[in-house]
Amino acid sequence: MTQFEQDLQGRVSTARVKTRPLAWNATLASWLILAGALAGGIFLRVWQINALGYNTDEAVYAGQAAGIAQVPVLKDLFPVFRAHPLLFQFLLSLLFKNGFNDLYGRLLAAGIGMGTILLVYLVGKTLYGNLPGSLAALFIAFMPYHVVVSRQVLLDGPMAFFATLTLFMLAKYAVTERRIWLYATGAAMGLTVLSKETGIVMLGAIYVFLALARGMRIHILDVLIATLIMIAVIAPFPISMILAGGGNTGKQYLIWQLFRRANHEWTFYPTTVTPAIGMLVVLAAVLGIIFLWKERSRAEGLLISWILVPVAFFQLWPTKGFQYLLPVAPAFALLASRFTVRWQPRPLLEWMRRKLSVNWLSPVMGGVVAFSLFFTSWSTIQPAQSNSFLAGTGGVPGGREAGLWVAKNVPSGAEMVAIGPSMANIIEFYGHRKVFGLSVSPNPLYRNPSYQPVPNLDLSIRNADIQYIIWDSFSAARSAFFSNNLMKYVQKYNGRVVHVESILTTDANGKQVAQPVIIIYEVRP
Repeated sequence: MTQFEQDLQGRVSTARVKTRPLAWNATLASWLILAGALAGGIFLRVWQINALGYNTDEAVYAGQAAGIAQVPVLKDLFPVFRAHPLLFQFLLSLLFKNGFNDLYGRLLAAGIGMGTILLVYLVGKTLYGNLPGSLAALFIAFMPYHVVVSRQVLLDGPMAFFATLTLFMLAKYAVTERRIWLYATGAAMGLTVLSKETGIVMLGAIYVFLALARGMRIHILDVLIATLIMIAVIAPFPISMILAGGGNTGKQYLIWQLFRRANHEWTFYPTTVTPAIGMLVVLAAVLGIIFLWKERSRAEGLLISWILVPVAFFQLWPTKGFQYLLPVAPAFALLASRFTVRWQPRPLLEWMRRKLSVNWLSPVMGGVVAFSLFFTSWSTIQPAQSNSFLAGTGGVPGGREAGLWVAKNVPSGAEMVAIGPSMANIIEFYGHRKVFGLSVSPNPLYRNPSYQPVPNLDLSIRNADIQYIIWDSFSAARSAFFSNNLMKYVQKYNGRVVHVESILTTDANGKQVAQPVIIIYEVRP
């Protein structure tokens, strides 16, 4: 038994002694909390999960899965090799072989999210014991950040699942110091990268932890073998891309990523992601590091490394996405649960025993944090009725309905143009027609290589190559310049409104009015 295992047993025993005045069974409480986490997690992830249609990223990933499954109406619109690895898309394609439905992708994503909850419990049990593990599972189950992303067909949910699996393997290695767990860490890390290439950032967290871990017997050869195992797991994707002729796409995508312009202010993550993780969760995690500093061990070093490395990388990286930091959410939940269970200030405990006869501190703190997370998640997952849009935060009102109208009413072979690729992807997925994005740059350095630019829209309309123009409020809010340019062509060619999708909003007088969010025009030369 390693010294860390002995210390862990001592901390768990101490926690049980401290919680005895609660007049409850810690083991029973752990199982009840875990059951609540699973039940509440399922509810939050499937409640009205398909009320809104796909957003642009969901359309792309589901379209790739449809291409792998050879779904006739989509295989030519969404090529298999675009930008990201294909592990999740391959799993989804297996469902599409038995029937095509946009609900399947979201249910698969939600199922993977439930798997992450179980993994968080296992990590917490390994590092801190049953009760902190169960409470961490409850926090991640109710956390708005994880709930929102795991309800969508995005690669970040599966990446977070495999990153948490990697964290579990590394935690087992930290506790036992058995090399087999380090090798397993390498394999899990490979699956993380196969889910989404940005998962490679977590490799830095692993190396930082191994470099700074106190008292661990680490052999360079074992680290090298684990790294080679990771490479072997990743290798099938680049090899298959090269053999299939997609190697040039991969190079173009790398160049585009390196030269992409910043899409958000530097304050984006602190102001957007921190509330999504939960202010009380972040506060509990930070207070735990401060107030329990004397009890620190390599477990805290592991979790802090797991947070700081990706946060530093994506904060410095110009391109910022809402869901990019999802792998750090389990570490925050674990540190918060540690503080909630183990912080026992003596003066407060003595007052509780004297006045209340019981110590309700841990249950009250845990309950307050969990309730705040659940309430925020419940509010967040209600179908949106606004024209605001942030990539990665949910579906797009009216997108599915507009696409289905296109599939039913627009002649086969017709081509369309939208303000940008975001709405273009959605209409392509549901409408089965080719849609270009006016905002796609003709310069390869400044565009996703998967998208085709429209060099001369005026000429395309005059040649009858493009017959329909799609305006949407979501893209217009982000790019007034291209929205105005698009509407100039609508006016020039006497565009005729053929379809409108609206949402209900409240005006200044408190009355509900229909606000157009997607308008489709037919244009003729």
